[in-house]
Order: sequence, then structure tokens, then C-alpha cells
Amino acid sequence: MAKELEVGDKAPSLSLPDQSGEPVSLKDFKGKQVVLYFYPKDDTPGCTKESCDFRDAEASIKKAGAVILGVSFDGQESHQKFIKKFTLPFTLLSDEEKVAAKAYGVYKEKSMYGRKYWGIERSTFVIDQAGKLKAIFRKVKVGSHVDDVLTALKA
Repeated sequence: MAKELEVGDKAPSLSLPDQSGEPVSLKDFKGKQVVLYFYPKDDTPGCTKESCDFRDAEASIKKAGAVILGVSFDGQESHQKFIKKFTLPFTLLSDEEKVAAKAYGVYKEKSMYGRKYWGIERSTFVIDQAGKLKAIFRKVKVGSHVDDVLTALKA
């Protein structure tokens, strides 16, 4: 089991296909802050609310010199539909092999209706211009989350 990531750690590198199948890597954003948010599933109530909150805050996030990347296990087609349906202005990455989720420690055993299964624990990582973790939000509750992310970006 990898050690739990902490603020100040170097962000684990990742290279995943985006909604168009183009590889996206963290090093593509050197010199920018990155808001990397892991969410369980496209077009489900909590994930939609969270993604739309990021969409609505995108101008402020950009002003803070940051880009937004969403990550789930969904494939390109699912991401394309999700982006189109909610006019999401940022990149969604497909982590179908669960490599990034494991590297960031968000692939967890969960329980719903008494059934145990493995999935993404809703989490957001703010990565600074040098590629270090500036803020970590685990077990995110959708709601005021985007405000907390903005505060971290401006810190």
C-alpha cells in the first residue's frame, strides 16, 4: 500500500486519455496550478453538481492561474456526452485502468445499500506550478467545495 499523499509531496505523474482520446499529462501544465478532481461517475447527481460547480467557477479558477481536470473511470464516449449535456469547459480524463486513482490513493472500498465495491472516493488535489501538492480534499462533500478549492488556489 502506497503511503497516503500529503501536502508538499510531489504530485504523482499521470498520463491519461481525455474525452477525445488525446493523452494528457500533468507535465503539460508546468507553470500552472492544476485542480485535479476525481469523481465516481459521469452524469450522476453528486458528480454533476460538483462538475457544474467547477464549470461555474471556471473563470475564477483561470484567474488564479489554474486549469481544471476531472478524472473518473468513465470512457471517452461517456465523457463527451457529460461535457455536452452540461457545457463543461474543461478536460475530463478516462482512468479506465485505475492507474491514477491508485497513485492518488482515491481507489477505495465503498459500501452502498450494504453491498461492498471498489470505486473512486470523491477527492480533489490542488497542484502548484512546481508540481507539488498544495491542497488535498478527501471525501469531498459537494456544496461549498469549490469555494474551498478557490481559497487553496489563492493561498
